[in-house]
Amino acid sequence: MASNLTSKLTDTLAAAKAEDRAALIGYLPAGFPTVDGGIRAISALIEGGCDVVEVGLPHSDPVLDGPVIQTADDIALRAGVRIKDVLRTVQEVTAAHPGTPVLVMTYWNPVDRYGVARFAADLAAAGGAGCILPDLPVEESAEWRKAAGEHGLDTVFVVAPSTTDPRLAEVTAAGSGFVYAAAVMGVTGTRAAVGTMAEDLVSRTRAATELPVCVGLGVSNADQAAQVAGFADGVIVGSAFVQRILDAGDDEQAALTAVRTLAADLATGVRRR
Repeated sequence: MASNLTSKLTDTLAAAKAEDRAALIGYLPAGFPTVDGGIRAISALIEGGCDVVEVGLPHSDPVLDGPVIQTADDIALRAGVRIKDVLRTVQEVTAAHPGTPVLVMTYWNPVDRYGVARFAADLAAAGGAGCILPDLPVEESAEWRKAAGEHGLDTVFVVAPSTTDPRLAEVTAAGSGFVYAAAVMGVTGTRAAVGTMAEDLVSRTRAATELPVCVGLGVSNADQAAQVAGFADGVIVGSAFVQRILDAGDDEQAALTAVRTLAADLATGVRRR
């Protein structure tokens, strides 16, 4: 069994820190715009410079996701995407890019229905590095964390500006890999500017844990990435990548070029001092 202390995710984040920079973490939902097209798009994120990728498991009621990601999820669900397609996405991306940690970001209900032990085993078999579980309360996570630990998977929990300091201590003690700081109140989506809540949340979270703190804030360009990289261990970008694919319409090559170019731009941003 792999140890979280030497997990691929931990090592990747530590390598970025050793380079005196934040890691770049890219997100796209599986099955968007198609299963095969989504695999190619996620590979393009890595080719452009993402250190870690999150594969979203499309959900019919994505309560934390903004309209851009909801649109992508709807496209995937209407095409019939299933958990097996998500696992295939993880497997093919990992096979093509074995050095890059691939996480699944999912709401809890699909995992619960699939079977907790089965999902952990199948995700590990596909080469996945772990899960981000934004709506799983720590108090109800023991079964998942046991199964994840048996398969060397990291469990990333989400904190927000509304999370109290005592609660931060509880959440971060249960997680591994990194802490996902959702540093705006409300749903995901690109933002015109970086607010002050993010830096405060990172500071409070670091007071509670030695885990890296990675920020999802609606970053969409190199300047914003550089600003967030100035105080966070990782910069998480999702909606901006999804929007590039939506903007390209049916032109897959244009979509791949757009996400690869954006990833390269953001990778430059996280390296800016």
